[in-house]
Amino acid sequence: MKISGIYTCFNRKEKTLRSLKSLYRAFEQYQGPTPLTLDVYLTDDGSTDGTAEAVAAAFPQVRILKANGDLFWAEGMRNSWKAALKEGYDAYLLLNDDVALYENLFPQLLKTDNYCRETVGKPGICIGATEDQNKKKLTYSGSIILNKFLYTQKRLAPNGDFQECELANANIMFVPNEVVIQIGILSEGYSHGIADYDYSLTANRSGIPVIIAPEYLGHCENDHADIYEDFSKLSFRERREKLYKPTGLAYESYLRYMKKFFPLRYPLLVLAGWLKLYFPGFYVNVLSRKNRYRTVR
Repeated sequence: MKISGIYTCFNRKEKTLRSLKSLYRAFEQYQGPTPLTLDVYLTDDGSTDGTAEAVAAAFPQVRILKANGDLFWAEGMRNSWKAALKEGYDAYLLLNDDVALYENLFPQLLKTDNYCRETVGKPGICIGATEDQNKKKLTYSGSIILNKFLYTQKRLAPNGDFQECELANANIMFVPNEVVIQIGILSEGYSHGIADYDYSLTANRSGIPVIIAPEYLGHCENDHADIYEDFSKLSFRERREKLYKPTGLAYESYLRYMKKFFPLRYPLLVLAGWLKLYFPGFYVNVLSRKNRYRTVR
């Protein structure tokens, strides 16, 4: 089986090197019955900390694609994925560059892939959950939607069995080529986040199973700061910039996502954007506090 590893990075040299080292270690340790080959594509989105140079020195086999800093995560992943498509692979393994992968990576992914094909009856997307080893808790995985209008979710931790989900994080996401032929790669229109949720929901709409592997497959901290911290203290111009910034609130991406999959919520999101701009204190202190932790773990 020919597998393509898909990465993008920006100024996280040590984490990127750690992730690549763990990926190749997992590949070298693999002893399963299915022969594997692995090619890695990495888009360096204008790093200034020497990431590309360090990767080239440590892992000369990695195919590094240079960008100028305006791709962010989703477009960077699309860039790497499109390059891999030109060569043609049996499967594409999407990985965040801050994930340290475990040695059970390939046995678990192939086991989940076989489950999809033999039990569900078709190839599907395989998700690897990650944990924070220091805090001993789940960080990224797949989720089921509890209420579409309220957009409440339950994130699923590995339980030793195969679990279907609707929303999936692409920190570790294994996509067979048959799935790519059916639904393509990550959708355009998302610069940074949400593209993985869009992809998993698109798969669900198309009857493609999205399955979480039975075991944790990597370590990844959830180190995202509270995006609303000091938001109400910002000037109107600063709030507007943060509202539309891809690494901020990514308002345009959320509007596109909600309109596509949760159209009944779309008017509420438009209203929320207006409140964030003109009444930030009310939104942050009243509405946001009530709705911020809708993911049930």
